Amino acid sequence: MNSLLSDIKIIKAQTSKINEVDFENITFGNTFTDHMLICDFRNGAWEQPVIKPYEPFMIDPSAKVFHYGQAIFEGMKAYKDANEDIWLFRPDQNHERFNKSAVRMAMPEVPEEVFIGGLKALLQLEKEWVKFGKGNALYIRPFMIAIGSGVIAQPSTQYRFMIILSPAKSYYSGEVKVVIAEHFSRAANGGIGAAKAAGNYSAQFYPTKLANDQGFQQIIWTDDATHTKLEEAGTMNVFFRIGDTLLTAPTSERILDGVTRKSVLDIAKRDGIATEVRPVLVEELVAAAKNGTLKEIFGAGTAAVINPIVGFSFRDEYFELPKLENSFALDIKEKLNNIQYKLAEDTFGWTVKV
Repeated sequence: MNSLLSDIKIIKAQTSKINEVDFENITFGNTFTDHMLICDFRNGAWEQPVIKPYEPFMIDPSAKVFHYGQAIFEGMKAYKDANEDIWLFRPDQNHERFNKSAVRMAMPEVPEEVFIGGLKALLQLEKEWVKFGKGNALYIRPFMIAIGSGVIAQPSTQYRFMIILSPAKSYYSGEVKVVIAEHFSRAANGGIGAAKAAGNYSAQFYPTKLANDQGFQQIIWTDDATHTKLEEAGTMNVFFRIGDTLLTAPTSERILDGVTRKSVLDIAKRDGIATEVRPVLVEELVAAAKNGTLKEIFGAGTAAVINPIVGFSFRDEYFELPKLENSFALDIKEKLNNIQYKLAEDTFGWTVKV
């Protein structure tokens, strides 16, 4: 790419929508800021990034994103501290994973100066949309789609990378009960489960609807071959506390390498909590629930950070989890949030000032 970051073209919106937004009553992912970043890949190279007003754009009906699903994304957040400074949380990890997804989907990698540099430029323009206060954040959605035309089944030669921003509060509300999958799979060995490909998520919608119809909010996915290993919860990595040990499945071709997941493990290790990264069996979970050693299950991901699960169902048997005063999930969430909001010292070097 020949363009320098200083060459980002900025077209400012004539008016702002910010005064029309009720920041205390926001539905996650429905409200967007005034501007977005666009950078196109054509003729084998990335073009000049443009920050422009948030608006629809034209695309050819034969664009390969529609026909062959070449689409990837990331989820990130920006936070504002008491000094009005804006911070990102481990953006290098999101950039690295985005490019791993790009490689797996036969898409071009996005340069750091566009992904990180472009994001910082966009956030500087939209800084008033990042609200101070714990629980407030600006959700960041970088994504890339194939915009090349033609319905022949081969990778596109043209792509569009974009970043859009959405003010956010908490992602989930209410108690979360899950059902353990026995038939449907989130991903398979050799597939694209480790990529944040759009199709991974659309494939989850139908089995999740079936779970919703049964009174459950999410599914704990199991391995595709035997359905005996616990892998992810909904769109999140999942942790199990058996006794005083925190268990989670290892990353693989089927399991996303979550940024929050890695951070939870690092905080747990720092605080002396025993952790095991290994396959966790369904029968092990059921046995622990029956003998009283299963203390907690929680999901970990960018949108919700940590989401406690109150109970699970397996083969029509429901297991309620105990209500704990010393919850690992809530304690780790508090410590993680304190780092993100600059309320505690970041001994890990995770936070990056915009």
